[in-house]
Amino acid sequence: MQKISVIIPVFNESGSIGHVLKDIPADLVTEVIVVNNGSTDNTAEIAKTMGATVLLEQRKGYGSACLKGINYLKQKPLAEQPEIVVFIDGDYSDYPEQMRALVQPVINGDAVMVIGSRARGKRIKGSMAPQQIFGNWLATTLIKLLFGARFSDLGPFRAITWATLLDLNMQDTNYGWTVEMQIKVAKKKLRFTEIAVDYRPRIGVSKITGTVKGTIMAGYKIITTIFKYY
Repeated sequence: MQKISVIIPVFNESGSIGHVLKDIPADLVTEVIVVNNGSTDNTAEIAKTMGATVLLEQRKGYGSACLKGINYLKQKPLAEQPEIVVFIDGDYSDYPEQMRALVQPVINGDAVMVIGSRARGKRIKGSMAPQQIFGNWLATTLIKLLFGARFSDLGPFRAITWATLLDLNMQDTNYGWTVEMQIKVAKKKLRFTEIAVDYRPRIGVSKITGTVKGTIMAGYKIITTIFKYY
């Protein structure tokens, strides 16, 4: 059985993190790493109580939290490092139990990265704001035109081999994280695939689409990241 680590970036997710951790298939995963990105609530305490490894990353930013989790895994002895890493959000909008299907193409050797596509799955009404849907369409269309890679989503729920993740040398510290990973895989012509994942309204208020400023900043960063790597 392959060693699978899960990285969950969180910021004030006390209402949801318990649900996320409860629904992750315990027999599938070696370690769950919750990266507390400066929460002011008791998210970290809940995660610790439920057996997760909790790290603190004071630098704000989705990518900063993900990088903290990666650096933690890098510091482990080689024999204890994972073979697959799964990223999932802590807001309970994804369905953690679908992780089995998400990692299967990687376990089978059919792909080095699998994107959980919300565009292909069942989305509960209101789970994605119109600007999110449009932004995903625009970004994936640009990636297809500029890099020749067909994605339907920039979904945060994804699996990737540890060796590939290290090779990508991820850099982005905020909103460009997901698109950076996909573009780098496309440029290296690595094998990737998508599977349909379901999506529901998150618990709590989104830090990105919940505000006009967050939406504009995320959209701008994603588009500029695409052209940066072109």
